[in-house]
Amino acid sequence: MIHKFELSGVRLVLDVHSGAVHIIDELIWDLLDYGPEFTWETIKNELNAKYEIQVLKEGVSELRALMEAEMLYTPWNQEDKPVMLGEPVIKAMCLHAAHDCNLRCSYCFASTGDFKGERGLLDLETGIRALEFLVKNSGHRRNLEVDFFGGEPMMNFPVVKQLVQYGRELEKKYNKQFRFTITTNGLLLDDEALEYINKEFVNVVISLDGRPEVHDKLRITRSGTGSYEHIAPKAVKLAESRNQKDYYVRGTFTKYNKDFDKDVLHLADLGFKQISVEPVVASDEEEYHLSTEDLPEINESYERLMRACLVRKNEGKGFNFFHFMVDLKQGPCAAKRSAGCGAGSEYIAVTPKGDIYPCHQFVGDDEFKMGSVLDGSFDDDLQNTFRSSNIFTKEKCSSCWARFYCSGGCAANAQHFSGNINEPYELGCEMEKKRLECALALKALEFLGSEK
Repeated sequence: MIHKFELSGVRLVLDVHSGAVHIIDELIWDLLDYGPEFTWETIKNELNAKYEIQVLKEGVSELRALMEAEMLYTPWNQEDKPVMLGEPVIKAMCLHAAHDCNLRCSYCFASTGDFKGERGLLDLETGIRALEFLVKNSGHRRNLEVDFFGGEPMMNFPVVKQLVQYGRELEKKYNKQFRFTITTNGLLLDDEALEYINKEFVNVVISLDGRPEVHDKLRITRSGTGSYEHIAPKAVKLAESRNQKDYYVRGTFTKYNKDFDKDVLHLADLGFKQISVEPVVASDEEEYHLSTEDLPEINESYERLMRACLVRKNEGKGFNFFHFMVDLKQGPCAAKRSAGCGAGSEYIAVTPKGDIYPCHQFVGDDEFKMGSVLDGSFDDDLQNTFRSSNIFTKEKCSSCWARFYCSGGCAANAQHFSGNINEPYELGCEMEKKRLECALALKALEFLGSEK
């Protein structure tokens, strides 16, 4: 399987199964329509008016050489599909330090922090049991990840710090290594908290949607006022204090700002080097939801952003946009490319009450409650359901050229929109394919620029 496309004046072809990406000229572009058989009589009869016979022969020869090198039309044997071997282990946890928030963001998937339940904070004992549960179920894995999440986790920062300390004790006792991260809206960041975060947390995600008018439209305080002026200076300070590494400023775009490329560039102008702006996921009952009718404008924004990224880099003002970052030399292993984030399998979320869910976006859905860290219960069958879900079990993924990059998409989005974790969220699929085309084109344009 191949995928050929043209963007910003560069023609590209992706060999889906090998991952090889080729910059091609018009001749190869035309010849690819005749692959993988490349029947000479058909090619000669249909293209000899446009190309000389010798040129066509050389082009076909080049393509056949790539096929022999398994860099084009690479076959895929279903028996070779990656499988998860060995006993299942849990290596990552989203630990909900707070089911409460000091913002009231209109589009919040967590229902402004309470996950459609009671507001509350994680107590120390439940947090301890969560970390112990992770260690107990991590098997041979030495490196474990814990993201303090909410709501707003910094509303419970004293407990967060106590749990980090307890995690350091567990490291010594069980020969483990915790990688702590935190996702925050930044309202409660001060110098003391910043110093602690920079010492103990390997990564930080801080929420900022972009331009002030965009951010303040939906990310409001409990009193109903905008939060941009309170958050932006603290976010900038955090990024600078971390030497522009090991963090992401993360925004959300909605129907109100389909020109979100302007928000990304606004964040870049503030000095951020690590930026992620994601599409909102919402039902069509919400005024801000995105739909297939919005795709043309969304796609134009991604293309403008791609070109802007190239210009900024050439001017020495480059930044990383999360969705344009692809590793063409190695990237994730085959099993990871097939299974994705590991939600419900290697990754779980734990609520302030100790309940276990496949990930933070399943929290509150009783059908997907997997157990409790308080009594050690865990639904192995549900874990195996998620563990067996991958791009080979999803029918729509079997014919999609992007499947080894998106890994089948988000299970929670699939469940919420189709009622089946193996039925991908189609709007998300279309945006992912556009982002990937832009990412590959950006790589190609950077390469061509370096060759001059």
